[in-house]
Amino acid sequence: MAQPLMPKATAVWLIDNTGLSFRQIAAFTELHELEIQAIADGDVGQGIVGLDPVANGQLTKEEIARCEKDPREFLKMAKTDLPRPRAQSKGARYTPVSKRQDRPNAIAWLLKHHPELSDAQVCKLIGTTKDTIGKIRDRTHWNSANLTPRNPVTMGLCSELDLEKQVVIARSKNPEKIARDVEPDPLPEELQINPEPDYPGKKTEEKKEEPKTSDYMEAAENLFRS
Repeated sequence: MAQPLMPKATAVWLIDNTGLSFRQIAAFTELHELEIQAIADGDVGQGIVGLDPVANGQLTKEEIARCEKDPREFLKMAKTDLPRPRAQSKGARYTPVSKRQDRPNAIAWLLKHHPELSDAQVCKLIGTTKDTIGKIRDRTHWNSANLTPRNPVTMGLCSELDLEKQVVIARSKNPEKIARDVEPDPLPEELQINPEPDYPGKKTEEKKEEPKTSDYMEAAENLFRS
């Protein structure tokens, strides 16, 4: 059964204006029976204005009266000629303006470490275009010389869960494209540890020269001669 519009608001109206049981209201609104009870007790849904399902054509008064007489019956949605709203597919992931300059580095990282990902998957992960991906792959991007592969997860462009999900899907479809023996990326400059500079007056430790094997042999011969 299709879920009514604004199920919680519909549940509030049915609780206040009908003698239907919590079980019947829960079945119609597709909410849990305990949640319906919490709404009736005022623990949940405070401030929600009830929505009349009769006025918007989702129920009829006769249907409500039928179920009020028999708690074992369930409400049936009224037939209507009005089209049901369709769920719209999500578009490309939105990337904050402050992080958009990092996307080329993230694309370079994905192309290097996960070539099995399709261009559509990369677009979905970090919110880019196929044209940009193609230019970075062909090294025709205007900033190709300065690109440094960076993990999009560490830069906050996508979550680790989303990346793993797309990788699993891609590897099942394109196992021959999985990258193997990929060299690790160099650490970013901010994470690199530079040696401490010598300060004035610092004494350098002189490396003691270890005795050679010939010195030991000569000392042993002198011992036997004596």
